[in-house]
Amino acid sequence: MPTQYLTITWDQLHRDARALAAKLIGHGPLDGAFRGIVAVSRGGLVPAAIVARELECRLVECVSVVTYQEQAIGTPVLLKPPAAAGDGAGFVVIDDLIDTGTTLRLLRTALPRAHFACLYAKPAARSEIDTAVLDIPQDHWVLFPWDTAPQFVAPLVTPKA
Repeated sequence: MPTQYLTITWDQLHRDARALAAKLIGHGPLDGAFRGIVAVSRGGLVPAAIVARELECRLVECVSVVTYQEQAIGTPVLLKPPAAAGDGAGFVVIDDLIDTGTTLRLLRTALPRAHFACLYAKPAARSEIDTAVLDIPQDHWVLFPWDTAPQFVAPLVTPKA
């Protein structure tokens, strides 16, 4: 169970996805470019769309893996394989976060020649990702913009009647 929460805003996510795209420039096998992107559903969908725009990449494939039930990690299940990506050659796999590496290990067997990238990486699996933007403490649960909604918060001091 996480001891702290880290809330990511839409603005921050966008900045970090652009930073990831900048880091990926020159790492693709085709004169530094990638042939395509594999977005890991669901968390990698938005970052992958931003990276695809920034890298002018039109071939975007999706892979669906279920690993979490609420905040508990389970056995990963591949719901939809990334058919267009073959063995991953020329593709970059984009996810929002690498936590324990469970999803990544499953995908590395399916896409052994792909480059793996994510926005945020936790120490337990940091060495398993090829490119990441920001390191996050292991005990933090990341709340992404699609997981939260702005709402009223009462002031610390209430006015006297």
